[in-house]
Amino acid sequence: MNLKRYFALSLLSAGLLASHPALPPTPAADVTAFKTQAIKDLEGSYGDYQKVAQQIWGFAEVGYKETKSSALLQKTLRDNGFAVQAGVADIPTAFVATYGSGKPVIGILAEYDALPGLSQQASAEKKAVPGLDAGHGCGHNLFGTASVAAGIELKKLIKEGKFKGTVKVFGCPAEEGGSGKVYLVRAGLFAGVDAAVHWHPSNQNRSMMASYIANTSAKFRFHGISSHAAASPQRGRSALDGVEAMNNMVNMMREHVPQETRIHYIITNGGKAPNVVPDFAEVYYYVRHPNRDEVKDAFARVVKAAEGAALGTGTTMDYEIIGGTHELLLNETLARALQVNLEQVGGVSYTPQEVAIGKQIQASLGFPAPPIEEAAKVQPFAVTDGGGSSDVGDVSFTVPTVGLMAATWIPGTPAHSWQAVTCSGQEIGSKGMLVAAKTMTLTAIDLFTDPVLLQKATAEFKQDVGSYVYKPLLGDRKPALNYRD
Repeated sequence: MNLKRYFALSLLSAGLLASHPALPPTPAADVTAFKTQAIKDLEGSYGDYQKVAQQIWGFAEVGYKETKSSALLQKTLRDNGFAVQAGVADIPTAFVATYGSGKPVIGILAEYDALPGLSQQASAEKKAVPGLDAGHGCGHNLFGTASVAAGIELKKLIKEGKFKGTVKVFGCPAEEGGSGKVYLVRAGLFAGVDAAVHWHPSNQNRSMMASYIANTSAKFRFHGISSHAAASPQRGRSALDGVEAMNNMVNMMREHVPQETRIHYIITNGGKAPNVVPDFAEVYYYVRHPNRDEVKDAFARVVKAAEGAALGTGTTMDYEIIGGTHELLLNETLARALQVNLEQVGGVSYTPQEVAIGKQIQASLGFPAPPIEEAAKVQPFAVTDGGGSSDVGDVSFTVPTVGLMAATWIPGTPAHSWQAVTCSGQEIGSKGMLVAAKTMTLTAIDLFTDPVLLQKATAEFKQDVGSYVYKPLLGDRKPALNYRD
């Protein structure tokens, strides 16, 4: 942290302290005892949470279709004394579970959607599950379960009178392209929350100081005229020509956008038969950049390419915004506090059998992988470059937010791969889930017991947001509940 930023945050934090006198922090010995108890409790319940995670892994439900997964997490929370509000923000599989009263209010984020096209058995070989298309290639079966476990442990401590406040577990569907959290933010469900804690499965253990990048996604639909492709092609107007012309123009545009921009697409419908001029075709686009304003600019140019493609092919075009997320606003104050807790928890150790499985998985990657022992390490605190996008970004522009990565996959394993799916379905993944649950719980304990930490984090948050007024990139559209259809 540079000196200018340090002094600015110090002044802002001092102002917060003066205007809102804080209760004294809980004695360090008591906090240590709370954390020791939490770790012991979570270890004692590990088998129960492992079963929950594996059930969700077996459900493998895609975004906004996570009926069984959401219901199981809700039941787990209700059985442990939470009041659960289901179907929030016009999303049947979203929920908010609450326990306690008063300040501070700490939110825990839970995800549970799977990815299409990644069906995989819990095997060291690539082998699909018959009759199942999707798979947990991002480990959200572990994500949601660890977050629920952390929420339940915090509830126990509040109930026992260890500290006061409110814990909220946010059931967040459709992170994978559906922007579920954006709708929760837009519905005002994070109003009054003082800080949010989250995590993500990974192939290493680290405090999350790499920003997710902003993203807008849309489906572009071209409409033409069908005809016999051989007998009367002149009477047809190919919707697929419109899609291909758009793709060609966007691909030429890549040379003329900021180098950090990422644009990718799939043709979701290109017609039904080669001898029929297709009267409908659809292409699904993602546009990303580390800055939301650059995303807006690049996406507007993609729209212009689509309009030009329609004009040039004699077709018509319409498009539907599917998702839109902000970049992740990092909070160094909270991230450094989380780092301390992560180092206390430590990484993951494997049995000899798991090491053997892990080496088989690494051999399938097709590139050199780090030593398996890397999973036992906690990476040093560092600010790094991000690559993916997440709707956690929108939460981070609403409340101070902090997260971690935990080694749920064998070192070297990329996300969104069959190897990630198989790790997420074994104890290899569940061990990392426990690391995450412990670290989130300990970090939340700090937020409940140290008002100064929360005030400093809030000061940094306000400094970084500045004069920006949050506005969702997906506009006022309703949740895209059928975007995976």
